[in-house]
Amino acid sequence: MIPFLLLAAAAPDPQAVSAAIATMTIEEKAAQLQSSAPADADAGLPAYDWWNEGLHGLARNGHATVFPQAIGLAATWDVDLLGKVGDVIATEARAKFNAKPAAADRRIYEGLTIWSPNINIFRDPRWGRGQETYGEDPYLTGALGVAFIRGLQGPDPDHPKVIATPKHFLVHSGPEAGRDGFDVDPSPQDLESTYLPAFRMAVTEGKARSLMCAYNSLHGTPACALSELMNTRLRRDWGFNGFTVSDCDAVANIHLFHHYRLDGAAAAAAALRGGTDLNCGSAYAALPQAMERGLVSEAEIDTALGRALGARQALGTILGGTSPWTAVKSTDIGIARHQALALEAARKAIVLLKNDAGRLPLKAGSRIAVIGADADDLGVIEGNYHGTAKAPVTPLDGIRRQFGAANVRYAQGSVLADGAPVVIPETAFEADGRPGLRAEYFAGPSVTGSPVAVRQDRRIDFNYTRVAPLPQLDPKGFAVRWSGALVPPGPGRYTLAIDIPACWKDCSTHDSVRLWIDGKPLHDGALGKTRVEIPFNSDGRRHDLRLELDHRSEDEGLRLMWLPPAEPMLRQAVRTAEQADVVVAVLGLSPDLEGEALSVTVPGFVGGDRTDIALPLVQQRLLQALRDTGKPVVLVLTSGSAVAVDPAMADAILAAWYPGEAGGTAIAETLAGLNNPSGRLPITFYKGTSDLPAFVDYGMKERTYRFFTGAPLWGFGHGLSYTNFAYARPQATASSTSAPVDVSVRVRNAGTRAGDEVVQAYLVPPAGERGSLTTPVLQRQLVGFRRVTLGAGKAETLRFTLDPRALSSVTRDGTRRVVPGTYRLWLGGGQPGDGPGAWTEFALTGDAQELPK
Repeated sequence: MIPFLLLAAAAPDPQAVSAAIATMTIEEKAAQLQSSAPADADAGLPAYDWWNEGLHGLARNGHATVFPQAIGLAATWDVDLLGKVGDVIATEARAKFNAKPAAADRRIYEGLTIWSPNINIFRDPRWGRGQETYGEDPYLTGALGVAFIRGLQGPDPDHPKVIATPKHFLVHSGPEAGRDGFDVDPSPQDLESTYLPAFRMAVTEGKARSLMCAYNSLHGTPACALSELMNTRLRRDWGFNGFTVSDCDAVANIHLFHHYRLDGAAAAAAALRGGTDLNCGSAYAALPQAMERGLVSEAEIDTALGRALGARQALGTILGGTSPWTAVKSTDIGIARHQALALEAARKAIVLLKNDAGRLPLKAGSRIAVIGADADDLGVIEGNYHGTAKAPVTPLDGIRRQFGAANVRYAQGSVLADGAPVVIPETAFEADGRPGLRAEYFAGPSVTGSPVAVRQDRRIDFNYTRVAPLPQLDPKGFAVRWSGALVPPGPGRYTLAIDIPACWKDCSTHDSVRLWIDGKPLHDGALGKTRVEIPFNSDGRRHDLRLELDHRSEDEGLRLMWLPPAEPMLRQAVRTAEQADVVVAVLGLSPDLEGEALSVTVPGFVGGDRTDIALPLVQQRLLQALRDTGKPVVLVLTSGSAVAVDPAMADAILAAWYPGEAGGTAIAETLAGLNNPSGRLPITFYKGTSDLPAFVDYGMKERTYRFFTGAPLWGFGHGLSYTNFAYARPQATASSTSAPVDVSVRVRNAGTRAGDEVVQAYLVPPAGERGSLTTPVLQRQLVGFRRVTLGAGKAETLRFTLDPRALSSVTRDGTRRVVPGTYRLWLGGGQPGDGPGAWTEFALTGDAQELPK
């Protein structure tokens, strides 16, 4: 980060913005309010695409540091870390921006307006995009979101490093199918107590300069047209003075799916007047027509445009704006200190769910069988909304490096879900006597002439998003030939799948792929956005394989996948396990199964969401077979959401999430004991889908730890360590309902090794405030947390100040207030009854105090 002392630049000049707007026609103004804004020479504006992503690393624009997926970052419970992650993302965004002349046109994913973080509440584990959030708790989500926003925007309010855009405002968390016209009917209490707090914190504490409205409607009005939300609550009540943007195509949805207005002009006017300044999409092209019909005034359009151009000026990119962040070097991408932070985040994100008889750490020299499709899959490392990692480490890579390749054997074992292809593993390829394929790389966009490089590729699983696989190749045009043998685990019916993640926008061409098996051509041509699946019958023998790629577009990679028969895969996994001292099963989900609006319909999954939260049956069968060998089993769960597993099926269980570029290293270090796990669950792991209310029900009754009355598999805040901690009785100093409460607690590391404890404070309000039969009954509420590092035998006193908002509760009509009475407060390493901790009580006197919205 550039030192604050260097931040010296002129303040933005609003008159320059007004002067630029005055030069424009109404059509030109409308064009600037769409996500792909064209150049306007008279106004002094280069072309600018507002859309950029930085959820857990700068996304979709070449090499960038890839941190753990947002849910993994949430599992760190580390506010300082989130700020540092945000700062690295902003630095890399500036580095890429500064690599071009200041007045250069900027296309999609090249700008400084970052549409992150996602601070929606992960209310239901079936939501495929829950992985993008900071979990199910409003306070944890808000605290981490504030830190991330501050990290992104930097220390100088007048000169942001980049602009953060918390999303999606408001009450958005699935289902993915039908989201464009979905109507949500939350109660006033649920709105105020669950769905609004994190956004309020992002605006009032994080000072976010932008905010994105959601696809859905609230009580019949599309969120992006809901003035009560976007103008009254956001701008009047919270003092927001930045610009707002719609989720992509949400403005068009107002008439196409919500049927709230009859045509595009009326929809555009409803959104603009409802408080949405900028349109991700092209629906605001209808604003001139809307003005002609008297649906919106030019002054209203000018107000929105002034906010948008004011943001670009504050970034120092137009209209005389200056920025100290031009000093960021264009090479400051994926540098050593950024990689070190990604590793730190991956280490801290790992949650030790179970560790019977101290099975972990593993003994040095152990012979390890690594089993599972998620053990060696790039997508599982990178998650969704990601950049291209320079040197990603899969769990298999990391375990081999940590324990020695000679001590590690691998078998894929199964697919992730019936009918869902997975990347073909290295064990099914052979070239020159080694696992993998011979790879020849060509400098031009076709396989002609002599290759410029030859190497062995273990599998075909590559991210080429605006990058080349080798420095001597041009990202815009290269070719590859892979050759060798396909070695199936046994006879049966296979399906081969060629998958190219197609480019996101304005793609006139696509890459071409050619595949031969035993000299027979099975595919020849471009794929576009369609995965090609090819049935293939094998008698179990070796087959000659050749695969060629002509990369000449912005298609984003290549994967060669398969659906193998189950029995040969299972037998191969069992044989591998039987030859080992311990089994490390890397199982769970993947971004192919859970994510945003996916085209997937297989048992347990539909459209990116889940219909069953259990570990898919094919993996349950694999895990049972591994357990039946009698070998110790360590289960590493990789997923973006809670996965229900039978704890008896493993001796130790780690939740590793989608852990980022250094995920494999962090997992291996944790298995070896070099990293003492310290993550805590940011979501509840339920025992089964039957514990959940209907997915489409946004009421909070029986949802999340705050309102769930059943027994979870593992609760929110849960996480074990390789050491033990002890708590003294907390001390609380309290007085009236209008004053904060000061709390202190002494925590001691009672074990034999150093470790991090996450001290959590849970408040139970007076009985009368906890609800009734017609209202969700609040069990407890997180009101504070703190990470502390303690050496063996060391102790520290931690102090918390609970302000009136932390002490408040919400009535059925949505009123937030602090009431007199006796409160109970738990401080511990998890919720009451989960790990060490202690209770205290305090009383507040005086009249009930109503708090502002």
